[in-house]
Amino acid sequence: MAEYTVVVKKEGDWWIGWIEEILGVNCQERTHPELLETLRVTLREALEFNRQEAVGR
Repeated sequence: MAEYTVVVKKEGDWWIGWIEEILGVNCQERTHPELLETLRVTLREALEFNRQEAVGR
């Protein structure tokens, strides 16, 4: 299982975060738990998209 670096910051009323190793995986949510879940889902989707692009589908 791969490990990724998550950066999380609170900006005003919003939590923002991104995955350092995967360009484009960034999210914002109202709560910290929501942000982490959204980042997990977005990371999975990005990895699947990249996998499909790599095999030419």
